[in-house]
Amino acid sequence: MKRNNLRLALGLSCLLAILSGCGAKAEEKAAEDNEKVESAELQQNGSAENAEENESTDKQNDGIAKAIAEETSAVDSSAEVADENEARVPTAEISDSTIPVKYSSIRTDEAGTIEHIEYSTKDYFGDESEITKEANVYLPAGYSEDKKYNVLILMHGIGGDENEWGMTGDNSKIKLIMDNLAFYGDIDPFIVVTPNGRSAANHAKDGSDYNSFYVFGKELRNDLIPYIDSHYSTYADYNEDDYDPSESRDHRAMAGLSMGGMQTINIGIGESLDLFGYFGAFSAAPTSYPAAKTADLIKDSDYPIYYFYNICGESDNVALSAHTAAAKNLPDVCDRFVDGENFMWQEVPGVHNFDVWYLGFYNFAQLVFK
Repeated sequence: MKRNNLRLALGLSCLLAILSGCGAKAEEKAAEDNEKVESAELQQNGSAENAEENESTDKQNDGIAKAIAEETSAVDSSAEVADENEARVPTAEISDSTIPVKYSSIRTDEAGTIEHIEYSTKDYFGDESEITKEANVYLPAGYSEDKKYNVLILMHGIGGDENEWGMTGDNSKIKLIMDNLAFYGDIDPFIVVTPNGRSAANHAKDGSDYNSFYVFGKELRNDLIPYIDSHYSTYADYNEDDYDPSESRDHRAMAGLSMGGMQTINIGIGESLDLFGYFGAFSAAPTSYPAAKTADLIKDSDYPIYYFYNICGESDNVALSAHTAAAKNLPDVCDRFVDGENFMWQEVPGVHNFDVWYLGFYNFAQLVFK
């Protein structure tokens, strides 16, 4: 409004000068005044755009800081020792509140193991130079090269790394859930891999560029999955000369929390349906694709989606709105998802933390590879 008034006043002044006989000088003066107005407007527009960009950046940084703070909040890691005499009766079911003690107890009889691995990959966010990254691998009790196993790639959030899910020792909650679900016969045992989701030379959880999360699909396809298939007894028919990971997609899943949920949606479903048949998103991050974009990305794919599970806390002010937009109405906009058949949306009491995410893992573990 102020800019319009300024232009109008100067325009009337110049017009009066011309009409009063000032001639060429008046016209020159009018041109100079117009240039001043245009310059002032450009400066104002530039200032407004910079202010909007700064405000957007500030909000983004605030959101990242808040997500990290909640993501790394304390989690109750205590666990009881399982009763070895309890009958092997499968009683697990999808929960909207807590994980039964039976399925989160420490097993001393038939327990899986966790290995820490290193594998070669590239700085896909940078110059694609060779780098080494680390991951953790859960192997079920009685793991044997004589048996083939399904594989879940489980991603962390923006504030974590390969260790964020706690798969670092015998009391790992992921390990306890897997040990007990398998022990009681609720699931067929499968391998769980927790990698670092940043595809960059600097992939530390502190001080790295979070944009490296968005190119992780290259690492998955070219390096991580081939490493797992070549070093463990999976359903893939691996050999260096003729290896097609899409042939074993029926036996591979991807899931993750927060930023890892975004990667599951954007990269797992959006880019890698030839690699995965099952998906799980736990409180997916705000940069997750909206449902309409995901639907458009996969509309021409011939690969079936066997299951897509979603969970988010009802009071999650970091992810609920974005995750809702990304997934809740997918069955309405894409016939590849049918609620109650290969799709579940679950809102549970809770916020943006591991109380929700461990519950999500427990539920997803019962649904995957069925």
